Amino acid sequence: MQDGFTWQPTRAYIDDAELTRFVETLGCGDENDLLQRAAADPDWFWDSAIRALGIRFDQPYTQVRDVSDGLPNARWCVGGTMNFCDNVLDRHRGTDAWQKPAIIWHGEDDSQRTLTYAELDRQVRELAAGLLALGVGPGDAVGIYMPVLPETPVAFLAVARIGAIISPLFSGFGAEAIVKRLNDAEAVAVITADQAVRRGSTIAMKPVIDSAASEVPTLRHTIVLRTGDGSVAMNGDRDVWWHDLDVSSADSTPMQMVDADQPLMIAYTSGTTGRPKGTVLTHCGFTVKGALDFTVSFDLKADDRLFWFADFGWVTGPYSMAGTFARGATFILAEGVPDWPDAGRIWRLAAAHKATFFGIAPTAIRSLMRHGPDPVAAHDLSAIRILASTGEPWTEEAWVWFSEHVGGGRCPIINVCGGTEISGGFIAGNVLTPQRPCSFAGPLPGMATDIVDASGNSVGPGEVGELVLRDVSIGLSRGIWRDPDRFIETYWSMYPDMWRHGDWASRDADGLWYVHGRSDDTIQVAGKRAGPAEIEGLVMATGLIAEAAAVALPDPVKGEAVLVAAIPAAGVTVDDALARRLSVAVTDGLGKAFKPARILFVDDLPKTRSLKIMRRVIRALVLNEPPGDLSALSNPDAIDAVKRAAAG
Repeated sequence: MQDGFTWQPTRAYIDDAELTRFVETLGCGDENDLLQRAAADPDWFWDSAIRALGIRFDQPYTQVRDVSDGLPNARWCVGGTMNFCDNVLDRHRGTDAWQKPAIIWHGEDDSQRTLTYAELDRQVRELAAGLLALGVGPGDAVGIYMPVLPETPVAFLAVARIGAIISPLFSGFGAEAIVKRLNDAEAVAVITADQAVRRGSTIAMKPVIDSAASEVPTLRHTIVLRTGDGSVAMNGDRDVWWHDLDVSSADSTPMQMVDADQPLMIAYTSGTTGRPKGTVLTHCGFTVKGALDFTVSFDLKADDRLFWFADFGWVTGPYSMAGTFARGATFILAEGVPDWPDAGRIWRLAAAHKATFFGIAPTAIRSLMRHGPDPVAAHDLSAIRILASTGEPWTEEAWVWFSEHVGGGRCPIINVCGGTEISGGFIAGNVLTPQRPCSFAGPLPGMATDIVDASGNSVGPGEVGELVLRDVSIGLSRGIWRDPDRFIETYWSMYPDMWRHGDWASRDADGLWYVHGRSDDTIQVAGKRAGPAEIEGLVMATGLIAEAAAVALPDPVKGEAVLVAAIPAAGVTVDDALARRLSVAVTDGLGKAFKPARILFVDDLPKTRSLKIMRRVIRALVLNEPPGDLSALSNPDAIDAVKRAAAG
């Protein structure tokens, strides 16, 4: 790696870059000129971006943004009407995209289904008509509790098409988590399936909704997609099969155009308390931000095939869908998990469907690394031209492994940091900027991103500070549903007129950016600070550990001390000598201050469905404190695994 770079842009990437075309369209000299002009004149930028991206409005807006009531209360595309579905699906009618695959789905049993854009449109229109026939209409909240199926994007688009509000529900949720979200949203309907398939087992979904329904007084309808042949209990007053819906008005019912800033989605994120946060994302915000990110950062083109392993209950699924369909590309969906029934399943599917764009969370790569490179090498991944990731910081070892074994050293890793509350990213990679391990090219245009110290002052190269936004973005959440005070307290209270997202970040001397983890996850020992990913990377680099999580424990002298929870690699003996080797690896890398005070060897670590480790849960279990919201947890047995290790 010359000068530490793992990838350098080639002439082919530069000449064909969507970012290059976007810069030229907006009349800027280069990417830096674009960033500076966008920061200096955000109204010009967002208006120009909307036009360059071809975003469609039924009634044009009279003002691109209104901040007269303060940045936290910004209004966008004032006076305009539009619909998200119109901008990602209907816009392709009559174009070359209409008869090409919109969705390619691969089941766990290797069954496959394909929907063209025209077929997707037909299914969306029919479900929309069926919802309207039930009395569901504009402004009504509709829960979507679905496994990864072709019908899942259909449900999202149909709810949007009628002007109702989407409430995504993670397909692994239990009844309690669903009750909290449906009651908060005052949902009138839920779209679900009879069952899901995971690791060869059938998991009933309809009974979970049945358990929740009695505690959701606003719920009037449950629409059930049949995927299996088993018996399903149906409540005649509430339940209706998807295939029995009245679709007679599918061809005659027009798109419901809504206020451009009307809520499209209430996307819930897990909080440290038991109450999730309902992030409000709007039609114009989610539409524009998704189209922009997948154009200028991900470089997605109409002939691309995007494969991003993600559940639709979290924002990565809808975000991927929005960007893919806005660009007229093909969306590859996969049921199940990446490494079952075989360790190379995810690579097999990428090769079989000739994926050109491959996205995944860093923790998922760390998990897949345990199988070694052979399952990757067994498949032809030469079609891939873009690698992508979001969700959490990388370790250098995982980044290099991903780059070399999956991308063959020829592909950029488009690393994105953002979140549900952003409708996408605020710093990201691109195909014009050289890459070092774990790096980002810098801020996305229009995001006014900065790194500040405790006083809100910008920090210099090499200094770590809080990642903030100095201005509002069109994709930014319009609030926390029914809780405006919590919105201000969570995001706007630390710095005057600055959005604080809760991530530590830094820049290097070459202008590349890095994220070091959540600021509330950061471990500070005797005034010295380190991100959990740094410690975990050192432990993983020993080759003795399959997965690891580092968390902070209270210490009466140093303030905090390090705890490492680790899953030993196959064949590794767990004893005091192993613990000492891990401890030495950390101190050699970060100094004696960060010597782990405790190392737990566990059978599993608590994770979300997108394979992100839930560090706050580990900390709470070790300290015998309430673990907070566990609705995102995908592997409940890991709770007992950590408890046993902590007690032993």
